[in-house]
Amino acid sequence: MEHGSKSESRLKLSDFQAIREEEIPDATEGVELDLTGSGSSYSGDCARSYPRLIMEANGLGSQGFPELKNDTFLRAAWGEDTDYTPVWCMRQAGRYLPEFRETRAAQDFFSTCRSPEACCELTLQPLRRFPLDAAIIFSDILVVPQALGMEVTMVPGKGPSFPEPLREERDLERLRDPATVTSELGYVFQAITLTRQQLAGRVPLIGFAGAPWTLMTYMIEGGGSSTMAQAKRWLYQKPQASHQLLRILTDALVPYLVGQVAAGAQALQLFESHAGHLGPQLFSKFALPYIRDVAKRVKARLQEAGLAPVPMIIFAKDGHFALEELAHAGYEVVGLDWTVAPKKARERVGKTVTLQGNLDPCALYASKEEIGRLVQQMLDDFGPQRYIANLGHGLYPDMDPEHVGAFVDAVHRHSRLLRQN
Repeated sequence: MEHGSKSESRLKLSDFQAIREEEIPDATEGVELDLTGSGSSYSGDCARSYPRLIMEANGLGSQGFPELKNDTFLRAAWGEDTDYTPVWCMRQAGRYLPEFRETRAAQDFFSTCRSPEACCELTLQPLRRFPLDAAIIFSDILVVPQALGMEVTMVPGKGPSFPEPLREERDLERLRDPATVTSELGYVFQAITLTRQQLAGRVPLIGFAGAPWTLMTYMIEGGGSSTMAQAKRWLYQKPQASHQLLRILTDALVPYLVGQVAAGAQALQLFESHAGHLGPQLFSKFALPYIRDVAKRVKARLQEAGLAPVPMIIFAKDGHFALEELAHAGYEVVGLDWTVAPKKARERVGKTVTLQGNLDPCALYASKEEIGRLVQQMLDDFGPQRYIANLGHGLYPDMDPEHVGAFVDAVHRHSRLLRQN
């Protein structure tokens, strides 16, 4: 089966919330739509084409997705040779862009996440500025705990907050059946379908989710933490309950990720953002088995559903102690943070996986000339093939968009020179 532009995913009715055709208003030039109940309206390309796309997503149309014009990212992910090094940035749709801040000002964070039109617009914004080789859907890893029945709010200046975190084993009874998650997250699938159409084949679209351990930390800590002491207390004092929660999260993540592919995602990234809080032993016991299980079951479900395979990326921040294990966990790409030396990483994982990363995000505070030098060194260390350029973590809100552009341009420029020599 081909992995390139001709292997297009077909949409399934069961993966989306039902929307009757008569409930969708006509979309004409200049009409603003509020199709999500969020209270915010959107105009322009995303709003105008939204009804047609939802009809297609629900089996009411026969149009496929536009043919992919730039498959460099996908070819690199699959381990195929590329003419240059593809590049994208974690959190490329973010607060460093003034247009992002303007779009987001109208509503709170999770209302934005529940608006397919808003997610489409935010996903496309960095593509209008920079010649990136992939888009990643605007969403959040914490929509999964929300779909399981937990209340999550985003507090300005603080971050995510769970008013009623999990404290005791009996609290697991509060969680919804993980089989219901896809019906709760139809707005994510709709956003992916809408964005995939609006990309018009320019670059591939990446879907994503948080890994089970990382989601568990938020659900128990009630938000961010510098130590994850409460979540780790569970691992030591409630190991059986910990595994039960991790299984619930895995059972929720598998259909959610498959649904993203059915909706149009062409690659998937799993974020194990809190890997560094676990040492090798705890990681091997409470994180790695579920990381493996997600990849194995997603691939099997895609095949069962008749959907084309997509490359999967695992990014375990500060998980340098488990590089070898991650390279054999069933993912085509292993993402690296900036604390890992590229040459040593390649020696450790071998040549069977693609590496992604790993410029220190703070390097973008440097001059454009220095960014160019740092990118050159990074590309020299990674080598020209089986490599996707990225940062070692997400972009920060105070970064200069022009320096992000300098990073992207430097990757393209130097990687082409590297192949000539």
